[in-house]
Amino acid sequence: MTEATAAAPVKLWDLPVRICHWSFVLLIPAMWWTAENNEMGWHMRLGLILLVLLTFRVLWGFFGSSTARFVSFLRGPGAVLAYFRSLGGGHAPIIGHNPAGGWSVMALLGAMLLQLGMGLFAGDPYDGATGPLNGLVGVMTADSLTEWHEGFFWVLVALIALHVMAVLLYLTVKRDNLVRPMVTGSRPAPAGTVGMAPASAWRALLCLAIAVGFAGWIWNGAPPF
Repeated sequence: MTEATAAAPVKLWDLPVRICHWSFVLLIPAMWWTAENNEMGWHMRLGLILLVLLTFRVLWGFFGSSTARFVSFLRGPGAVLAYFRSLGGGHAPIIGHNPAGGWSVMALLGAMLLQLGMGLFAGDPYDGATGPLNGLVGVMTADSLTEWHEGFFWVLVALIALHVMAVLLYLTVKRDNLVRPMVTGSRPAPAGTVGMAPASAWRALLCLAIAVGFAGWIWNGAPPF
């Protein structure tokens, strides 16, 4: 390997993306455990944290670093098929999500948002465990959303399993460790590869403030302004 092609670490994921990612890894099983063990107080508190993180991640998808932005990794069907065809041969490391991985990320974010959204309206006030927006819907609607909230969780689990399987496939077949960059924020790439373009800290703080404010408004039943 010549000096011109020698691999060097480049920035791949910023700190907010990594915090969100590993927080999701911890929160989803924790929320399942609290629901299964009737710890609904903790279940709702963890749901509030999840709402903050998901809101922040959506905002960060528009205003964050280059690899965090949705526009950087959402591609059309042609790009996805071309990427799958390229897997048989070698290709340079992609700085960010690949075209298939980008849609996987969107599916996971969408599934978590849908699951969380149903939970906000779910519950039975006579049991004392209701989402903060339960009072905005009728009893029958709340009952239906409660059932869907319980059942749709396994759709989310299936999507997570597919995501983990893809990561393991890359590790075992392509010898490409996708976990380490999500821990360190960097990955080796050929010399001259342009890494992540960072976003300023004030953007992260502003997105976080909006996310916390929105979650607080939901927690209080979304009162009119």
